Formats: sequence, C-alpha cells, structure tokens
Amino acid sequence: MSSRTPKAPRLSAVIFIDALGWDVLKGRQFLETELPYRKKMRSVFGFSSACVPSILSGLWPAQHRHWSFFYYSPKTSPFSALRPLALLPKSIMNRGRVRNLLSKVLKRLYGFTGYFQIYNIPFKYAHLFDYCEKKDLFKPGGLNAGENIFDHLERGKVPYHVSNWRESESSNLAAFKHDIAKGEIRFAFLYMAAMDGLLHMVGKESPKADEKLAWYEEQLREVLKVAHAHYEEVRLFICSDHGMATVHTNVDLMAKVAALGLAYGKDYVGTYDSTMGRFWFFNDTARERITELLNTVPEGRILSEQELHELGCDFPGHQYGEMIFLMNPGVMVVPSDMGETTITGMHGYHPDDIDSNASLLSNVPVGDEINAIPHVFNIMRAEAGV
Repeated sequence: MSSRTPKAPRLSAVIFIDALGWDVLKGRQFLETELPYRKKMRSVFGFSSACVPSILSGLWPAQHRHWSFFYYSPKTSPFSALRPLALLPKSIMNRGRVRNLLSKVLKRLYGFTGYFQIYNIPFKYAHLFDYCEKKDLFKPGGLNAGENIFDHLERGKVPYHVSNWRESESSNLAAFKHDIAKGEIRFAFLYMAAMDGLLHMVGKESPKADEKLAWYEEQLREVLKVAHAHYEEVRLFICSDHGMATVHTNVDLMAKVAALGLAYGKDYVGTYDSTMGRFWFFNDTARERITELLNTVPEGRILSEQELHELGCDFPGHQYGEMIFLMNPGVMVVPSDMGETTITGMHGYHPDDIDSNASLLSNVPVGDEINAIPHVFNIMRAEAGV
C-alpha cells in the first residue's frame, strides 16, 4: 500500500517577468509547448511604477494614484532635510553609489516599505517633491487608493505565495518551489525583474536577451515539474508590464527649459523623467513660454487633457503634472532626474507604440476581453476564486 502523499487539487500561478514585451518575444522561441496561448497586451502609460499597480489591482493610474515616482507637493514632502546637501560637490553627490546609499538611509529613516530611490533629483529642490511608492505594493493595503489582489486573497483566506521583490530571481524561484512542494497554496505570484535591467543595458536585439530567455525557460520548466508532482492541475500564466524600445536620440530638455530664464520654484516647477517632462505653473507667463518652447521640440509632444483621460492618467488636481510632454519612441531625456547618461533601451512611451506592448502567455485559454495589463487582475481574481 502506497504511503505517497496525495496531490493537491489545483495550483494557479502568475509569473511576472518585467519588460517581457510582445515585440521582445517576436521571432524568438519561448515555452511554446508549455504555454500555447499567447496574447499581445496593451500597456499602461507610464513606467513600471504605474504598470505594476495596475496589474495588481485592475485599476488605471488615475484610480490607484501611482504613476511617476516624484510629484510636486511641498506641503507633504519628506525631503526638506536634503537641501543642505546641495552645497556639496555634485561630482560626489551625483555619483550612483552615493545616491544608492543615501536612498537606503532615507528609506529606513522614513519607514518606506516600497521601492525607493532618490535617483538624480536635485537636492536644492527635493523639498518641493513627494514620493508615490511609500508602501509595499505586494502587501495588503499597499496601494495609494483602491485594493490589490493581496487584499482580496487575505479577505478570502486563500492560501497563497508571493515573491519578495527585494530578493534575487534565483532566491524567489527557490522560495516558490519550496512552497509548491508543500502542496498547501492555491495561488502564487512570482516576481521576476532582471530582464528589465538587462534590456535597459543591452537592448532587445542583443544575444544576451536570448540567453536570459533560455535561462527563464530552464527555470520555469523546473517549476512546472515540481508543480505537477504536487498538484493534479497546474494553471500557469506569464505576464509582463511593457516592452523595451531601442534608444536612438537624446534630448537635453532640461537645458532648453532652463534657457528661458524662468525662476524655478517661483514661476514653475518641472521634473524630468527618462521619457517625459512634467510641469506645474505659477503664472501665465511661465505656462505660455514653456508651452511655446515645447511646441518647437520635434522629438516629442504635449499630451492633451482628453488624451490623458483616455489613457487613465487624468489625475485629480493634476497630481503628476499640469502639462505632460512625452518624447517620441526611442528618444530619451538626457540628462534627467532619473540619471545623467543615456542607455540602450527604454520604456515609458505611449501605449500605442509597438514596443510598449506587453505579453500574456498561458497554458489555458484566455478570453478576448483580456487585452490590457489591468485585466490580468481579473484573471488572478478568477483563478484564486475571490
């Protein structure tokens, strides 16, 4: 008589691979046999800081209130203590290692549990900005507004596994397989972020991208092997948040605006992400002159209020900017408040751009109504039975 432990009924697992865009997969073989159902998914306008909360909640950015990391809010800014650092040499204080160390200190000091980096925000003006991701997105109550899938799982008392996003992919894979082998969880969310960093450095056409995909194949086939050994049915979904465009042009948008001679903090405030400039105005002259300037920059365009509404990014009170100037695909703002040098790959362009499209791969059919990354949340709710 066998003493073998009986298998659990079913495991549903969602594996998130950052930057596994539809165009990144184009022409490449990746788990074709294991995941025959494949869909192009429309992304959300913004960076991963906007996309991931939408995947986890089913909400659009204006609903969950996560978008670009920094926004103008001097009354709520926690960064006033950074102003004296502006007196120190930029050659030291703008180094990546120094900024990374400072970010760790600030995160601990302020009790932030989410992802935090001070990036290249000027210390002189840091007191004018607040930060959107203070809480851990992968915990119940992690969103600025609305609920995420983990709120639903906890309320529904569903036994589940979720990765620690601070850990390496290898560590997260090991923890995932460990929980699968127990046969106790019904739902899992595995977080894999290294592809994003790789594609930023080498671009989507690099052989290193093929090597990374081959590594994912090997690892995920092992995951499936373990899962099938402990569950009667394994339902697997791989999703991403966006793709990656190849950078071909740099524009010093910051210098163009500064050359107008307007007083920063008095006439206007601007913050410069890798693919956009965002502005707040304190008088009509500043608004008119910056608008006139931006209309002469052929590498990008001002997004209308109507378009921002259609993109789900019409934030109450213009939280993330009264005017958004978006660069064309493949154009990067250099320098920016995110960094001082260019890189090979970038995302954060318009969702209509082919390189913005995300991917959804699965071993079970997915309905036609699932066509944008916030809809992954609907899959997770259904799979978890909540």
